[in-house]
Amino acid sequence: MTASRLHLVRHGEVHNPGRVLYGRLPGYGLSEAGRRMTWAAAEHVRDFDRPVTSLIASPLQRTQESAEPFTEIFGLTPVLDERVIEPANVFEGTRMRRSLMDPRNWWHLRRPSVPSWGEPYSSIAERMLSAMDEAWHAAPDGDVVVVSHQAPIWITHLRVAGLPLRHDPRTRRCALSSVTSFERVGDVWREVDYAEPAAGGIDLGAV
Repeated sequence: MTASRLHLVRHGEVHNPGRVLYGRLPGYGLSEAGRRMTWAAAEHVRDFDRPVTSLIASPLQRTQESAEPFTEIFGLTPVLDERVIEPANVFEGTRMRRSLMDPRNWWHLRRPSVPSWGEPYSSIAERMLSAMDEAWHAAPDGDVVVVSHQAPIWITHLRVAGLPLRHDPRTRRCALSSVTSFERVGDVWREVDYAEPAAGGIDLGAV
């Protein structure tokens, strides 16, 4: 059996009073608003009125917490997959605006097309598509939900659309608790829907 549709869901708002770029750091869970946002995302997927038979999440705290409403609604235990995790970033743990004002950090910005400050975009695309391919073919008949992060979801969108992976991170169309949906025809992915069922969160600390 193969899946019918695959939904990449971004985690909800994170409790981040220090406004640091949290990346893969432990201890960054959802805010109260973020928990409400994750319910909006899960209810949005439920309202498709399609069976969801597989739930996958990044191993970070905020994505595991964002998967909880899907567990409650669909009765699924999330499978943790390192391939859908947030990319590594040299600015992790810092306040980005302050870091960019320090000339010692400018070296990390020398090649934005890679990018030189973290994991190559091409590597993100490859691991995400590998996880999606495996989930698609392993799932019972029904939909797959993958709870991930802004950068991996947006890079997947660009790769599937055949667009250059180089981009300005400030221009990503991937809101908190957004749902980006894909179908697969043969060995070709195509994006079929994008929704922001939980607009209004504070997007701080994204890579």
